[in-house]
Amino acid sequence: MTAQTEWYDNDTLWEVSRPFMLNEKFWTSAPAEIDQVTALLSLQPGSTVLDLCCGPGRHSLELARRGHKVTGVDRTGTYLDEARRRAEAESLHIELVRQEMKTFCRLDSFDAAISMFTSFGYHEDREDDRRVLLNVCASLKPGGRFIVDIVGKENLARMFRPRDWSEVDGTIRLDERTVVDDWSRLKNRWIYLKGEQRYEFEFGLNLYSSTELKAMMLATGFSKAQAYGSLEGKPYDHEAKRLIAVATK
Repeated sequence: MTAQTEWYDNDTLWEVSRPFMLNEKFWTSAPAEIDQVTALLSLQPGSTVLDLCCGPGRHSLELARRGHKVTGVDRTGTYLDEARRRAEAESLHIELVRQEMKTFCRLDSFDAAISMFTSFGYHEDREDDRRVLLNVCASLKPGGRFIVDIVGKENLARMFRPRDWSEVDGTIRLDERTVVDDWSRLKNRWIYLKGEQRYEFEFGLNLYSSTELKAMMLATGFSKAQAYGSLEGKPYDHEAKRLIAVATK
């Protein structure tokens, strides 16, 4: 990759990683997760919902099945193509937009927005994360809510493992993680091995504590921000599984 290319613009990364990220559990967990998202956002029937970084559409599809008007945004064309095929197979209408999350903005258009599966914090410059929040806030109708689902800095510190490995369908993935910049970023190195094939990727993620993420939400136009430790709405404490932040415009 050139210096001008962001790591998430490498389509090979997403294709090689697919069996590890988009497994059967990834799909079968969607209905229960949307049940929980609906409760946290107080989502009303027929709402307009923005699914930011929608991937192949597991949450977009489930929201559309329930009668919501869904716009899915992602920068990976193959994922959007799959979401489109799945929607057509079920005769579901979902608007799918190929665009980076930091540039998508549609003023006062959505009742709610979601960013699931650690899809927030990709940008090396935190100002770009701030732009995402600014644009989402501008895209929501007054009173609209935005849910962000990530691994919080506190979660990561509790369960941190510098090295790990996993295997799916004969492909082995070696994971190496390094905390950098005073716990503000996580550097990742993934190596995939299958037969004689070898792929290696390096990328970083911005790390946020609940306090940091809520402060950024409030500084970008949201009137209220609340943190939870799971999509079930449990407290964000020492037993938290995820950092679930819900912001209200």
